Amino acid sequence: MLNRRDFLAFSSGAALTTLGTPAFAFPDPPRKRLAVVTTSWRYRTHAWHMAERFLAGYPMRGRWHKPAIDVVSAYVDQRPDDDLSPGRAKEFGFTVYSTVAGALRCGGDKLDVDAVLLIGEHGDYPVNEFGQKQYPRYKLFSQIVDVFRKDGRSTPVFNDKHLSWKFEWAREMVDTSKQMGFPLLAGSSLPVTWRMPSVEMPNEAEIEEALVVAYGPTDIYDFHALETLQCMMERRVGGETGVRSVQALKGEAVWTAMTTAKNPDGWSGRLFEACLSRSQTLAQGESFSHRYPTPEQLRAWVKEPIAYRIEYVDGTRATMLLMNGLVTDFTFAARLKGRKSPLSTLFYLPPTPNVAYSAALMENAEKMFVSGKAPYPVERTLLTSGLVEVGLHSLAEGQKKIATPHLAIDYRPSKGSTFWRR
Repeated sequence: MLNRRDFLAFSSGAALTTLGTPAFAFPDPPRKRLAVVTTSWRYRTHAWHMAERFLAGYPMRGRWHKPAIDVVSAYVDQRPDDDLSPGRAKEFGFTVYSTVAGALRCGGDKLDVDAVLLIGEHGDYPVNEFGQKQYPRYKLFSQIVDVFRKDGRSTPVFNDKHLSWKFEWAREMVDTSKQMGFPLLAGSSLPVTWRMPSVEMPNEAEIEEALVVAYGPTDIYDFHALETLQCMMERRVGGETGVRSVQALKGEAVWTAMTTAKNPDGWSGRLFEACLSRSQTLAQGESFSHRYPTPEQLRAWVKEPIAYRIEYVDGTRATMLLMNGLVTDFTFAARLKGRKSPLSTLFYLPPTPNVAYSAALMENAEKMFVSGKAPYPVERTLLTSGLVEVGLHSLAEGQKKIATPHLAIDYRPSKGSTFWRR
C-alpha cells in the first residue's frame, strides 16, 4: 500500500511525465471505412456536396476538419459523361463498383465497411402524377439491408433527405433499422445549419402557432421547409405526437387565408411579419433597399403561392409557405404561451458553390458513423417524408383537407441542440 510520501512522489513523477514526453502513447483508434451509395455524382449534386466531405474534409469552428473515415468504395446508379466518380476514385484511392453489394463488400464476399452514406438525390428518374420524383432510395436501402442480412452484420446508415417518396416504404426503412439494430439517420441540412439569431426552441415550449416562409419547388424544397418547421415543433410540451390532418392551398386560396379575420383557418400576420423581418433576401420594388411589401406587391411578385396547413394530434397548428418571388431563404416564427413577441429566426444557408451547410449535416452523419448513435431521431424525417406526400396529394386532389392517422408518429427530440453555432 502506498503511504502519503510514496503517493506524492508517484504523483509528482506522473505529473512530470504528463507535462513532458508521455511514458506511453495510446494508439489512435482505427479509421472507419465508408461506402458511398448514390444515384448521381456530378458537379453540385448531393454526392458532390456530401460524400466529398469525407474525401477532402470540411471547415468546422475555425479549423479544417479531416474525418477519421476513409471512403473505400462507391456505387453510382447513373453515370453520364460528366460523372465525377472515376476521377475522385483515382485521386482518393477507392473503387467504384457496379453493384451495391460489390461496394459494401469491397469486391469480396463479406461486408467490409463500417458505415454507408446513401444519397438518393439527382439523376434521371420518373415523376408520378402527384409530382413526386421517384428516386430509388428505398430500392438502394433494400439492397444495403440485403447485404446486412446475408452477411450477418450491419453498420450505421445515413440517408440524405426524404426516406422515400412512398410513406409505406419510408416506414419500412425505419422499422427495418430498429428490428436489425443498426442506427439510421436521415434528413435535410436545414435543422443543423446556422441560425440568425442563434436561438433554439426551448424544451417543453407551449407553442400556440408556428409558421415557416420558404421558397422553391414542391417535392424538393417543401421537404426542406417542413424539416425547418419540424425540428422546432418537436420540442414543444409533450414532445412529438404526430399530425392529424394536412391541407395544401395554392394561388388565390392562399391569399384568402392570409387574413385571419376572413378565414379562421388562416395564420397570424404577426408571424408572417416576423419571418419576413428575419429574411435576408426579401424582394424589393425598384430603387428601394429594404421596405415591407404591400399586399399588391405580394400578389404581383408571388405568382403561385403554396401553403401546407398542418394540424398536429395535440391540436397545435402550423403553416408552411412557399413564396417564390418574395424570398429565397428559410425563416421560422412561433407564438409561445406567455411570450409577448414571436420567437423567430433565419435558418442560414451560405452560398454556392461551397454550401458549408452540407458540412453541418455531414458532421452529424460522422458522429453517428463513429459513435454508432444517431444524434437526433430519424422519426423526424419519417414524419416530414409523410407530410410531403400528403401535401402533394392534397394539391392534386383539389386542395382538400386530408386526415392523416398514419402520421400519428410519437417521438421525443434529442435533449441537446444539434445546429451549428460557431
